[in-house]
Amino acid sequence: MRPKHLFLLLALILPARAEKPRQNVLFILADDMKASLGCNGFELAHTPNLDRFAASGVLFQRAYCQFPLCNPSRTSMLTGRYPKTTGVLGNRDEFRKLHPDWITLPQWFKQHGYITAETGKIFHGGIDDPASWTEGAMEGLKIEKRPRQTAWPLPGDEGMSKDQKSDRVIVLDGNGDGHPENGVADRAIAFLRAKHEQPFFLACGFVQPHSPPTAPRSFFEAWKPEDFPLPPDFAPRPTVPSGFPKAAIRPSNADLFIGRDASEKEAHEVIRAYHAGISWTDWNAGRVLDELTKLGLAENTIVVFWSDHGYQLGENGKWSKAGSLFEAGARVPLIVRAPGVTPAGKTCDAVVQSLDLYPTFSALCGLPAPSGVEGRDLSPLLKDPASPWDHPAFTIWSEDGKTATGTSVRTAKWRYTEYPGSGAVLLDPAADPHELKNLAEDPSLKDVRAELSAKIAGFSGK
Repeated sequence: MRPKHLFLLLALILPARAEKPRQNVLFILADDMKASLGCNGFELAHTPNLDRFAASGVLFQRAYCQFPLCNPSRTSMLTGRYPKTTGVLGNRDEFRKLHPDWITLPQWFKQHGYITAETGKIFHGGIDDPASWTEGAMEGLKIEKRPRQTAWPLPGDEGMSKDQKSDRVIVLDGNGDGHPENGVADRAIAFLRAKHEQPFFLACGFVQPHSPPTAPRSFFEAWKPEDFPLPPDFAPRPTVPSGFPKAAIRPSNADLFIGRDASEKEAHEVIRAYHAGISWTDWNAGRVLDELTKLGLAENTIVVFWSDHGYQLGENGKWSKAGSLFEAGARVPLIVRAPGVTPAGKTCDAVVQSLDLYPTFSALCGLPAPSGVEGRDLSPLLKDPASPWDHPAFTIWSEDGKTATGTSVRTAKWRYTEYPGSGAVLLDPAADPHELKNLAEDPSLKDVRAELSAKIAGFSGK
């Protein structure tokens, strides 16, 4: 028998080789969470689940958002484009009205045969994108209904007036059963338990530690308020520090202590509440991650944890993310586990950006490279976190929602920010972790400033 005929005969009698199943995606998001997890080196953190998750994948210690506000940041990440390109520079802008033909990250997966499903906050609150999700993906799921528990104020909170609602510290009984935040995890777990004939892209978005800081009582009891030291540049109200341009600190807060001073006592309490909110998100994320493992899906599911931006907790009297082009406002937690790709328990110190996630998800799942996106595929760093990588991160802010009123570039060593008409800030985050000293006018760093200024000048958002 000729070899050609033998090959044809074997092809007929031998069973077809099973095609490797496509990887699922579980994308867990947090809201307003600065990079203060235990795995990020924050010693006071109580984040055992996310720390354990980081030990199974790659932790990015220098990940940065493109805009320190929910809607612009999430839009940038979900479209893979800089805010200057999206035109979304405020919380009320809807990218779909500006760019009706753009394909979002989940929509790209939907177009390539994935079931795409969401639970919780993915796009900005009140702004969703039906084109991104598989119709009916979250319907008919068996979700256990639990009665909502009552919320109790901490001592001292009773005196807050209604117009200080943003400063409330909300403490829940039990595990917060019946609260919408737990419902986000409940729906994710129900989706994972359902049988799916197609690979899935599940986005699971938690709201905490967004204001008002909220968590079950047990997460508060991990600390006393005084366990959290106030930042060395704490002030009762937003205060521009000596040597910094006026535009570096917004004159009013947007999230907490709006229109009033923060006492040291209240500051300790709110900082504790913020971290209790982080711990609650950790607990809920842990529930979803544990279910993924229990169901045997972890070996075929790419998992990513990310937050939309950082936060300032009293530094220079600032209690919000809005307007923060400091390290505290721009840096975000980012953990990636990709079976067969990422080594376990590795840390990556390369500077990466939130908009890099779109091309990275696509590459990891073997999808074609999406067109028009401006991020970079992080796969080389996921395979080897020490791989060469010399790309800066850009973060902008806009006061008027139309133009960039501040632009920041983060390199491996420096954070440099220019405020047109106001001045510049040059920070050395490693040597000055509290961001206390502006080096922009240091004559010995003239060449450094010129180089970084050139990067900003060349940054067009393309």
